[in-house]
Formats: sequence, structure tokens, C-alpha cells
Amino acid sequence: MNNARRAAIRAVLSAADVIDTFLANGDWQVTLKADDSPVTEVDIAAETAIRSILTEALPEAAFYGEETGHSAGSGGEAKYRWLVDPIDGTKSFIRGMPFYSTQIALEADGQLILGVSNAPAYGERLVAAVGEGAWLNERRVQVRSEITRVEDAFLSSGNLTTLAAESDLWARYGSVVNRARRVRGYGDFCHYHQLCMGQADLIIESDVNILDIAALTVAVREAGGIITDLAGKAIDKQTTSVLAAATVELHAEVLSLGLS
Repeated sequence: MNNARRAAIRAVLSAADVIDTFLANGDWQVTLKADDSPVTEVDIAAETAIRSILTEALPEAAFYGEETGHSAGSGGEAKYRWLVDPIDGTKSFIRGMPFYSTQIALEADGQLILGVSNAPAYGERLVAAVGEGAWLNERRVQVRSEITRVEDAFLSSGNLTTLAAESDLWARYGSVVNRARRVRGYGDFCHYHQLCMGQADLIIESDVNILDIAALTVAVREAGGIITDLAGKAIDKQTTSVLAAATVELHAEVLSLGLS
């Protein structure tokens, strides 16, 4: 675990250097992928740097990257797998906003055990490992364990396209908004960092993929929170939605409203 953690931190810092170089030059190409989402030269260069560091540190691990896809580890059937999104929040990055990050997670036998979420423009690096807590900028962080009701919760929502497409689900989401103490939409890495620090208490998203949330899943759990999809199912490679909360009680209350 120590070797993997050190490698993941080196990799996000290397990605940050790549990103900074492109930003200083101020010139890169943007293209659209098959799903109509943008990808830049910066994404690909950052992932290439990450892959080099991670495969050298743990050659037996498989690799799954947002831009360069899957590759097997050196030992064939892999016990470990890296999950990497070099720039999560590419649309924000393209527009010059600071709400982008590098996400690196490690699985062991299909279970998420390590997560590093680095947001260089935001000045935050969140590192979490199973059984070792969540640490933001080397300070241990925890959720607000006293928040058990929607009425006391700070809610943040990210991508909600699928939720908004169903009128009954949208109405149920509206009931949560109406009841929450405070409502914002920070999105991407930001509200997960906030949840881990006790600044937000509840996160709802209906349109994500595992590379967006793998590292952040480890962090939320290690900070004392609970994270599932909107149906209450465990996070896995098929996950497309998120219900994350500071406490089991708060999570159960929102889950009972049926947002999926």
C-alpha cells in the first residue's frame, strides 16, 4: 500500500506538471470523443505521464485510463487495477475554470483500496487508503457525523441530466432541495472534498462513470461517510449515479425517497 500510495501521489504531481506546461503555453487542441465529450491534448499527455509512473511502480497491475483505455498487467490475470482520469472536469478546464482534477484509484480483487484526488488549480490533494483515513493536504478530514436529517444538511448536486428527464424523479429531487438547509451545485471533485471535510453533507448525481468517482469513493468512506448509487447499490464499474452522505441516517432518508 505504501508503494502504491507514493506512486499515485507522484503520478498526480507529474500530471499537474504536464497541465501547467500546457497552460503556460496556452495552446492545445480539443476534439470530441464518440460520446460527444471533449478531450484535449493535455488529457492524453497527462495520462501518458501517469501511466508511465504507475506501471513502473506496480507492473503487475492492470491499467484503465479515461483516454488510453485498458491494458493488462505484466502477470496476466491481475489482482490489482489502476483506475485513472487524468483531467476529470475537462469542460471546466477548457473554459479556464479551476474545477478540474486528476483522479487515481487502485483496486485489489475488484475492491477499491486507494484513492488520490488532486485539484492543482484549487490547491487541494485528497489521499485515502482503506483503514488509514482520508487526508486533505496532509490533514486528516472527517464528515460531520451529527448531520442525520435532510433539514440540517448542506446539499450539493452535480450532473443531473438523467434525473431531470423523469418528471417523477425530478419532483422527488425537488422535495430534497426544498427541505435541505442549504443547496449548491459545486460538482466534480469539489463537493466530494467538501463532504470529506464536513463542508457539505449530501451529494446527488445521476450521470457519472467509475473513473469520475473511484478515488473519491475511497475518500468518502475513509472520512466516515457513505456512498452508493441512487438505488443504494454499491459503487462498481457499472455505476452511473451517486448518493453520498455524511451519515447512514441521512443516506437512508434520501434513499427512501426513490431517486432512481
